[in-house]
Amino acid sequence: MEGIPNSTESDWKSKWFRHHFRVVLDANVLFPFTVRDTLLRAAEQDLYLIGWSAKILEEMRRNLVKTGHTTERGSHSLVEAMREAFPEAEITGYQSLIPAMRNDPKDRHVAAAAIMAEAQVIVTENISDFQNLPGGLEAKTVDEFLCDLFNLSPRLMAGTIVNQAAALRRPPRTPADILRGLDRFAPRFVAKVRPLVE
Repeated sequence: MEGIPNSTESDWKSKWFRHHFRVVLDANVLFPFTVRDTLLRAAEQDLYLIGWSAKILEEMRRNLVKTGHTTERGSHSLVEAMREAFPEAEITGYQSLIPAMRNDPKDRHVAAAAIMAEAQVIVTENISDFQNLPGGLEAKTVDEFLCDLFNLSPRLMAGTIVNQAAALRRPPRTPADILRGLDRFAPRFVAKVRPLVE
């Protein structure tokens, strides 16, 4: 694994990001299973500080049920598990900031939550809905964000993909399976990480 930062450097960077780099995940990036799983596992590796609001989680939950990806019971269990895994993630008290936001009206609640949390990035697949954000806040696609995390720590991101595959047993998955699931949303990231996991 030539060219991968050593563990000391990666650990130092990840600790800095964990305490300084807050990221809000939009509902549309929490909807696809493999993308959601990768983003959550990267947060578990302390590569960034994850954030969402109850409204974001509810939008994810509702859409998963509406499209038949899970049941009402299953969707509530998913939200509960996410909250238990990241008790610090939920952002509250942002509602008064919504009128001041200048992005697409239906997504102003996301921008307001990000401002309340002092986040630097919103990860979304609807970049056009997040124009005219307040200074210091930007929107990135899943591909852009995962590439940023890979550039921060190739070793940790490669390990995230390998561990993700190992944890999924029904049905069993390989790292190649995970990359296939990500390729539609994050082709540049997949191209970067593939040599380290296959």
